[in-house]
Amino acid sequence: MSKILIIEDEIEIADLEKDYLELSGFDVSIANDGRKGLAMALTEDYDLIILDLMLPGMDGFEVCKTIREKKNIPIIMVSAKKDDIDKIRGLGLGADDYMTKPFSPSELVARVKAHMARYDRLVGSQAKVNDIIEIRGIRIDKTARRVYVDDAEKAFTTKEFDLLTFLAENPNHVFTKEELFREIWDMESVGDIATVTVHIKKIREKIEYDTAKPQYIETIWGVGYRFKI
Repeated sequence: MSKILIIEDEIEIADLEKDYLELSGFDVSIANDGRKGLAMALTEDYDLIILDLMLPGMDGFEVCKTIREKKNIPIIMVSAKKDDIDKIRGLGLGADDYMTKPFSPSELVARVKAHMARYDRLVGSQAKVNDIIEIRGIRIDKTARRVYVDDAEKAFTTKEFDLLTFLAENPNHVFTKEELFREIWDMESVGDIATVTVHIKKIREKIEYDTAKPQYIETIWGVGYRFKI
């Protein structure tokens, strides 16, 4: 059963939305202030969030921004404010939809179903297509060329990404700097192999908890580097 979180301080409205959504087969939870709603959104697994704009404790804009930094689930923002600037700001912070009060509960249910169906199609498509490497908290999405460390995305240059991916695809194999230079920079000549050292250092700064004691990319003194698993 799909789980929905309603973050709404007007109890009567929240209860009405909950009733209609439960009649449509959803498992619904309610939070009546922004901070509690944010905590629930980040610690529990919901499939969609209905988020009011005007909330005690923390407003909907800040809640939306913080959720979107951590999770990619659909967010429908609702508000009595009709100004376009609020709608633009809400969508700009990552909301998937913006509904102006008052609206019919049946319209809300229809939009919830539409957003969840779209999200399911998107996630299902990515799961089939994307080529992903996962090793001890590191996730390398080869298709999207994105790297996550403990679910936090890290920015990588093209060569940093290529070097990390190559090492991760060949774990426990020791490569010399010359071999890595030829493989990643596609050059037969030795060239400036110091660039390999520089790139390894930059990669470690992004993936290692302690660069002085690397857990992933290990230096084999006098030889080169290897990715440990």
